[in-house]
Amino acid sequence: MNALAATLRRLGAMTIDGVWRLGFAARFSLAVLRYSGQSFLRLPLTIREIYFSGVLSLLIIVVSGLFVGLVLGLQGYDILRRFGSSDALGIMVALSLLRELGPVVAALLFASRAGSAVTAEIGLMKTTEQLQAMDMMAVNPLARVVAPRFWGGVISMPLLAAMFSAMGIFGGWLIGVVAIGVDDGAFWSQMRAAVDFRYDVLNGVIKSFVFGVAVSWIAVFEGYDCQPTAEGVSRAITRTVVYSALAILALDFVLTSFMFRGI
Repeated sequence: MNALAATLRRLGAMTIDGVWRLGFAARFSLAVLRYSGQSFLRLPLTIREIYFSGVLSLLIIVVSGLFVGLVLGLQGYDILRRFGSSDALGIMVALSLLRELGPVVAALLFASRAGSAVTAEIGLMKTTEQLQAMDMMAVNPLARVVAPRFWGGVISMPLLAAMFSAMGIFGGWLIGVVAIGVDDGAFWSQMRAAVDFRYDVLNGVIKSFVFGVAVSWIAVFEGYDCQPTAEGVSRAITRTVVYSALAILALDFVLTSFMFRGI
């Protein structure tokens, strides 16, 4: 009975903590949106966060996109060669990147690099009591610290996904046309004829924007809500990466089911 009671107490405590955390997350989201206007009035802060989240993530995005494109070019050529239609390589590379791999892989890399950095930065500010000091000086930390970082990530994510897809298509062209010898004109002309702006390009942009919102929100929330200790910051960073990856994959399934159903 004692073991059962202890188990029930732990389950009850976990449930109460989860409900409380969910409620706090909802209030936090509304507060960030409420003070977003002030962050845009302080435009240099938002621009600095775009640089921190976007420009400093550009190297890993560009290099990863290039290698993903190279792999797609190799595998796509091998698959299409079996069916005697290697000229459609450009279509396979472009659609794979624009619809799926570009937004998803770029968002996962963005969460690992920029999301974890934002969480660590806000968590360290909380640990060193900088956020409390702002409150004492009548400076709202949500408007001064959280909202610019949130919108910096939201704005950066679609641009990074576009760069990832562009470099992936370039990598597919390198391996298909330059290395293997696929006809250059067929590669680009079939890609241009097959890619639809509404269903392929625009849906990929929508995906990347939604992923940017999810990753940025998780990053700033975990940093703001972490325990003000070194261990607490470390756990918050881990939660940011794990929760962001799960959110990206779940949202990708939901968005794909709505976007491409019935095409």
